[in-house]
Amino acid sequence: MAPALEVRNIFKQFPDKERGITHDVLVDVSFTAQAGEFISLIGPSGCGKTTMLRIVHGLETSTTGSVLCNGVAVKRPDHHRALVFQHFNLFPWRTVHDNIGYGLEVRGDDRGKRTDRVRLMLDLVGLGGFEDYYPHEISGGMQQRVGIARALALNPDILLMDEPFGALDAITREKLQRDISAILERQPKTTLFVTHNMDEAIYFSDRILVFGTKPGRIVEEVKVNLPRPRQADTIRASHEFAEIREHLWSLLSKEMQREDH
Repeated sequence: MAPALEVRNIFKQFPDKERGITHDVLVDVSFTAQAGEFISLIGPSGCGKTTMLRIVHGLETSTTGSVLCNGVAVKRPDHHRALVFQHFNLFPWRTVHDNIGYGLEVRGDDRGKRTDRVRLMLDLVGLGGFEDYYPHEISGGMQQRVGIARALALNPDILLMDEPFGALDAITREKLQRDISAILERQPKTTLFVTHNMDEAIYFSDRILVFGTKPGRIVEEVKVNLPRPRQADTIRASHEFAEIREHLWSLLSKEMQREDH
């Protein structure tokens, strides 16, 4: 079966006009994702993880290389890929209902179809009864649920998540992690997930791509062969979880030492 996502030999350079040089941000990044697979990208700050996500989405172009979604080259953003940001990025003048339906509106779905889809998403993310609230009237965790519902409303082939829990406090983060895991069990999506959190990466992932820095590149692919569905407390207390975490830390600490020299 053809991969849902193919990333082929991505190089990305940014020009430094002041110094008259270019910086290598990503170097020869290649990987694939099968339908329904959850892949995390983890690495030191500044290693190009978010840039890679934006290239997959179509918000940025690579210097060389290509990205294919279900065999079709990615040239620009479209409804086949949806991005969930770290910061909620909701429209403050739109209600929860209208924020969730925004992508459907842009796509041109008729009002009745939008309403039915938004209602389904409200139930899926546990926001039934809050559809008429505005973003400032709900908590940060609820705002991020709106962002996730907005992405899922499009029924994308690829779900892209850029540190979606990074702006939340520890308790809200833990709750939302568990909730999103349950949502993706019910509605599996091919997911590319950027995080700095090793525990989070292990808990969610089928595979973890460990990025090195200066320049950004994949130093190792780590498989997570833990059973699904995953119960957070049981998984995190397991010997296998501890082994994977120790291995990730070994890889990441070596990269951080490289960066310091």
